[in-house]
Amino acid sequence: MPQLQVPPGVEGIVGITELPDPAWRDRWSRIFLEPGIKDRLLNFLLFSLRNRARLSPVGLPVHGLLVLAGPPGTGKTTLAGGLANQAAEALEGPLLYVDVDPHAFPSQLLGESQRSTARLFERTLPDIARRGRPVVVLLDEVEALAVTRAGASLETNPVDVHRSTDAVLAGIDHVARSCPNVTFVATTNHPAGVDAAFLSRADVIEELGPPGVEAIVRILEDTVGEVAPDSAIETDDLQRVAVACVAASADARQVRKLVLRAVTSRRDLALAPELLTAADLLTAAGVDAELDRL
Repeated sequence: MPQLQVPPGVEGIVGITELPDPAWRDRWSRIFLEPGIKDRLLNFLLFSLRNRARLSPVGLPVHGLLVLAGPPGTGKTTLAGGLANQAAEALEGPLLYVDVDPHAFPSQLLGESQRSTARLFERTLPDIARRGRPVVVLLDEVEALAVTRAGASLETNPVDVHRSTDAVLAGIDHVARSCPNVTFVATTNHPAGVDAAFLSRADVIEELGPPGVEAIVRILEDTVGEVAPDSAIETDDLQRVAVACVAASADARQVRKLVLRAVTSRRDLALAPELLTAADLLTAAGVDAELDRL
């Protein structure tokens, strides 16, 4: 599906993509999480997009807001896109994925952040919603947009911080009331930096931590299969690498980069990655393969 053109003069929107798109399936299938997490996220998104319009805001107050929280490298942004694509496939119809850049709003001009943010929620997103399709809006690194008012830095203008965050909260409420076909997926590396009132509006907050041994083995199998499809590395060796990664508190991105480090450790591997062995991975992970076998 093509990426749609962002209307001229629209602030904060990086792109609008029509889903499903087969090229986006990797964003779902190649993110490995603890069992049950993906199902919970997809079930909520489908429920929100399909049923929110008929729900009383008193009987079941659903804001259409999902928050993915966790340290960098846990796949939050990639997962958000894969989640939207998976929902589009399940709904069997076109879905619009709107990518918002919160860093586009801060301004040195008093009140300008508030006005820009208000325009996004009160005008731009409702205009997109009026196209009649399900809409998923990504608020990546939302701590830059819904800044905690309790911790406003004295080095910034605390009045503008309060006004901007107030505009986000009012905007989320406005979209929840007027655009039932819109669901937000927000990501944050720093939940403590997100305003408490924003988090209280979230229907689901999913904490994504560093992967465990089982998830790392799957990540390694996937990454090795990408660079060396005919590799015959044993699962037992991958588990030893995974244990070392867990001990080092490695995130998913670092685990994939470990395979890159292994294949670029020698010139022959860099030219022919299919020669990658378990010993190369163990060395890259800081495991002495010979000592480990004693």
